[in-house]
Amino acid sequence: MRVYAAVGALLGWFALALQLYLMLVQSLVPERLGTMITFFSFFTILTNILTASVFTAVAFQPKHGWGKWLCRPSVQAATAVYIAIVGMVYQLLLRQLWNPQGAQWVADVLLHSMVPVGYVVYWLLFAPRAELSWKDSVTWLIYPGVYLVYVLARGAVSGLYPYPFVDVNVLGYGGVLARSGLLVLVFLGMGLLVVAVGRRVRARS
Repeated sequence: MRVYAAVGALLGWFALALQLYLMLVQSLVPERLGTMITFFSFFTILTNILTASVFTAVAFQPKHGWGKWLCRPSVQAATAVYIAIVGMVYQLLLRQLWNPQGAQWVADVLLHSMVPVGYVVYWLLFAPRAELSWKDSVTWLIYPGVYLVYVLARGAVSGLYPYPFVDVNVLGYGGVLARSGLLVLVFLGMGLLVVAVGRRVRARS
């Protein structure tokens, strides 16, 4: 388990570093602060940071602090929900919008395919499932909810939105909220599925 997690951590941090490097080299020096803010404004990036952090914590098994918190069953399960949706939404809604090449293709595949699939496989095979409850699936909505508030607030100031389904300039607030409501249902459904799988596997064990 720890070897698997270590490999996952290395891939995750490498993908994040590569994506940040590619964004920085494509921007002018005066714009690089804005580029950094944009980098951390993608749900994909934030969720991959969370996933790489969980992998790192599992690999090193710290006894205190954030590392111990990241190893909690509910946190590992929530991460499975978030990173699975990152992969699903990208493949279904975003992949056809661009055609990355070279190093950008490598970063794209790692962030949207390999890390999501690798983490879900890790969770199914190795992650602890004690203490998972149905109410966890509701608690797990806090993270995407806070992210949505941040994206809309930042967009109201800058006019920039990281994804087309939250682009108020095109869809208006009504259209964005309607699509966000559908995504909330997707998060809730995925959360319930993860809890159900976790409880079933725990019961069989």
